[in-house]
Amino acid sequence: MIDGLTAEEIRTLLKLQPHATCGFVRLTFVSQRRIAPGGLPPPFVDGRPAGSALYFMVTPDAPVRLHRIHNDQLYHYYLGDPIDVLMLQENGTSERVVVGPDLRGGQHVQLLIPGNTFHTARVIERRRWFLGGSTEWPGVERVDIEIGDVEALAAKYPRVADDLRAFQRTSGD
Repeated sequence: MIDGLTAEEIRTLLKLQPHATCGFVRLTFVSQRRIAPGGLPPPFVDGRPAGSALYFMVTPDAPVRLHRIHNDQLYHYYLGDPIDVLMLQENGTSERVVVGPDLRGGQHVQLLIPGNTFHTARVIERRRWFLGGSTEWPGVERVDIEIGDVEALAAKYPRVADDLRAFQRTSGD
């Protein structure tokens, strides 16, 4: 519990729902302003909202599933335990970053995930829950999301293949 709140209470208070990629989610903002068709490079040629934002909660049983969105996104830490984020960059490199409250320990309260970066994350330390947010630009539409093939990406990123597979297991192990 943080300030007397449990994960279940937070999910209820914030109206978070199970999500295919990010544990539990609630979309909180989609810009009414649109970037016109042709105003963005592929794959956004048909236009997009200027931006979008959401809450997300990660638990041991509901990690961030391996995926990418074509849009840049910024993760924000709000409450709870940190998450360990594994990013697979388009240039063949990888990076692990911890998003959480321990600034002295090297954790980040914000993390930029460049568009087209496959990533996954799991809650660490006490392994209870992480509450964060994500803002995206341009705004995300369903067509912008791609689920990653763990084995294909493990072959492309052999240095982190074991980590990649471990992130995808149910974290209660």
